[in-house]
Amino acid sequence: MQIAGSTALITGAGRGLGRHFAQALLDRGAAKVYATARRPGSIDIAGVTPLALDVTDPDSVRAAAAAAPDVDLLVNNAGLAAYTDLVTGDLDDIRREMETNFFGPLHVVRAFAPVLAGNGGGAILNVLSVLSWISYQGSAGYAAAKAAAWSMTNGVRLELSAQRTQVAGLVMASTDTDMMAGFDVPKNDPADVVRAALDGIEAGEIEIIADADSIATKAALAEHPSALYPAVSTERV
Repeated sequence: MQIAGSTALITGAGRGLGRHFAQALLDRGAAKVYATARRPGSIDIAGVTPLALDVTDPDSVRAAAAAAPDVDLLVNNAGLAAYTDLVTGDLDDIRREMETNFFGPLHVVRAFAPVLAGNGGGAILNVLSVLSWISYQGSAGYAAAKAAAWSMTNGVRLELSAQRTQVAGLVMASTDTDMMAGFDVPKNDPADVVRAALDGIEAGEIEIIADADSIATKAALAEHPSALYPAVSTERV
């Protein structure tokens, strides 16, 4: 998949990482960039084609696929963090996280898979999170949704291999976007994350890990769970 000359569509492009993706794709020579948002009037990036798209609304997704029949690179970036726990958190918030972070990109993949097939296969990039692999108290609902999205990415990759669609997952730790604005922690530069993602797409990668924290987390999955959750004792009192 080559960025130059491609026609890309980014979900959630009004701000944050999606906005960086839209600008980077233009800078790399994409022929056309559909920058989508629930309110396309919020898109203020010169050179893109704004398009209405609410990933939680199947009718909106189908309309976007009909309006963008030339897409050969799909970036599933739209996401939601409600900062919920699973046991005591608001169940409606947990459902919103699952609808936006799992069912949303799945709706988009299902609508655009025939478009990509008709345009030679192309590529899909699903923006995931290191919380696909680890959970934190206060963000367990988001982590569960991103874990589901990671599994979905792997399944879609298998299902779309016959039509020669490259399906990649982007995994990253805390990144300096609006979603993380209230947290005083070390953060990735979003420009670096987007650069790594697009480099990975052009290199044919199917999993793109953007930072050292995410690399370490993936390695820890092979260890005893206490490696990721040292505060949780396995000893019975």
